[in-house]
Amino acid sequence: MNGEHSYRLRAQWTGDRGTGTSGYRDYDRSVTISIDGKPDLAATADTPFRGDPDKWNPEDLVLASLSECHLLSYLYACVKVGVVVTAYEDDASATLLEDGKGGGAFTEAVLRPRVTVADASMADAAAAAHAQAREWCFIANSVNFPVRHEPTILVATA
Repeated sequence: MNGEHSYRLRAQWTGDRGTGTSGYRDYDRSVTISIDGKPDLAATADTPFRGDPDKWNPEDLVLASLSECHLLSYLYACVKVGVVVTAYEDDASATLLEDGKGGGAFTEAVLRPRVTVADASMADAAAAAHAQAREWCFIANSVNFPVRHEPTILVATA
């Protein structure tokens, strides 16, 4: 499939406590992210930046996007080579380094997928499919920091 795909959302700040941004501690970092036809997402800044720890923050969403994109690309790569995946979970992490001037950047993300395949004969191809998934992942191809993979391949028990 070739072509251009467009995405739209609405981000609305919902954190005015009555005085707007009159001071750094005077407003809430709450944001509602909306996409037509989907449930709203309650978001905020990360906790060190005065955000609500119970809501998603942009850094969480970057890591979630990387993890889910690799998962979906990987499942497709496995279908293409005849690997039957019966379970997949990822314990992903990422590191962000502040620059001391109010900004910063991610320095890396590490995906640790644990994949269960239907048969031991599929294990090598299942391991190799991670490289293809990395090539196909739109999100990983869009970031300017390394995304490493530390996969574990398991075989389903009869």
